[in-house]
Amino acid sequence: MTSRKSLTFRRSRLSRTGLPALTAMIATALGTAGFAAGNAASPVRITAKWSDVTGVSHATPTLQVVVNPLLRPESPVSRRALAAVRRLGANDVRFVPWLPYPRLAVAELKPPLNGQTSWNFKLIDPMVRAFMHATRGHAVIMNFSTIPQWLFKTPKPVAYPHNPDQVDWGYEQGTHLGKGGLKAVADYYARLVSWYTRGGFRDEAGKWHRSGYHYQFAWWEVLNEVEWEHHMSVQVYTRYYDAITAAIHRVSPKTRFVGMALGEPGKDAGWFKYFLNRKNHAPGTPLNMISYHFYAQPGTAPPASWPGIFFRQAGQFLGTVRMAEKICRKLSPGTKTDVDELGSILPHDTDAHLWRPIPHAYWNLSGAMYAYLYAKLAAIGINVVGESQLIGYPSQFPSVSMVNWHTGVPNARFRVLELLVRNFGPGDKMAATKVRGGEKSAKRTGSAIFAQAFITGNGARKILIVNRADQAIPITLPGAGNAELQWVDQKTGSRPPEKRRLAGNQFVLNGLGVAVVKLIK
Repeated sequence: MTSRKSLTFRRSRLSRTGLPALTAMIATALGTAGFAAGNAASPVRITAKWSDVTGVSHATPTLQVVVNPLLRPESPVSRRALAAVRRLGANDVRFVPWLPYPRLAVAELKPPLNGQTSWNFKLIDPMVRAFMHATRGHAVIMNFSTIPQWLFKTPKPVAYPHNPDQVDWGYEQGTHLGKGGLKAVADYYARLVSWYTRGGFRDEAGKWHRSGYHYQFAWWEVLNEVEWEHHMSVQVYTRYYDAITAAIHRVSPKTRFVGMALGEPGKDAGWFKYFLNRKNHAPGTPLNMISYHFYAQPGTAPPASWPGIFFRQAGQFLGTVRMAEKICRKLSPGTKTDVDELGSILPHDTDAHLWRPIPHAYWNLSGAMYAYLYAKLAAIGINVVGESQLIGYPSQFPSVSMVNWHTGVPNARFRVLELLVRNFGPGDKMAATKVRGGEKSAKRTGSAIFAQAFITGNGARKILIVNRADQAIPITLPGAGNAELQWVDQKTGSRPPEKRRLAGNQFVLNGLGVAVVKLIK
């Protein structure tokens, strides 16, 4: 998840408009079901040439689960949300204990002293157990992204709240490591992984700490958004990566690694050029997969313009992805790519006193953007496409939540992911797809309808359709008679995707709706 500091930077980069305009914009949005009334749109015709296979998808649709107080097992929100994750059955779900909650993310909060250590998993273990239960039978990507603060040089020791549920945006400080250096950081992560995969570990004083856990961690991602968190350069981060992966590999030899986790991948191509060049790593260092993030952000623009802004920014991000993949294929062609934080962020997501209710249509817009990016990223060759994040709430990125933070019930963002997980995955063939008509209905968003045809592993022919405008659009799909239509829109809301048989070749896709049509051969 992006840090509060990086969110502030992103927001200032997108807009210079002051708080009064923002407040007026949000007030206008309150209680609205949609962003714009929208007139009737002209029909769109979608055709697929099934014999023209344009590529094979390697993309796994999935999500990330970020640690915060509502994820603690005693929370009914957590229980319901993780039950939804269990039912979803997605692979490569990312789990991230992170910096705002030191006691929920850091297992050794104080430095060793006189043969005594402060290792304590009492608050962390219940969340890890619940997550591993929810993802049982599926590969996971683990990322304990917060380094113990005492490992860094700071003017004075960094305090942290006694209350584990109290947010602390000031815990992360320092750019230079202290006396233990990089070895101490690597040893911390090796012990952490050993706790969960080898039944325990020996601490700095040689004392054995028994856990009894023998989980399998398919992937370990090394740190998070490091260009902001501790302000690392690519050269510094590469040294961290090499040391941490080597230490973890000694205790968990089968674990593979994810590197970079950039918060702003389009800012500096030098990160990709340096990190993906094996000459810059210690011999034998694995470059299994890289990762980076994208959040659409409308700044203070009025809600009616959000669809155009979101999809325009998504298009710009795709340019960054193509750049990164070109570098990757040249320098390290065996390295996979995980875009493991995809979502959208509204202003003041970490300021509880400024937060206002979110328009109902927003959840569908954010979900529609994710579905669009899933198909486009699959075509580029991305391996993991992760929606962010399971639970958010006012002061903790509410606009990024995939569930209702009062009840834990999935919202439309989660339901779109559910639709994709149920229908698509690695190995699907992608067929040439054309969309004609409807352009006049979507002046703000370009062509309103996006469509991509897939031939799934069992030979089924399916078409993913995304309505990027907030108005209903008639769809004509030749050969769709008696086809199965599944969809998520503003009417289905938080309910599971709905399903029906088509009586003919036409149907209407509501504003910001996402649909999958399964054709009958």
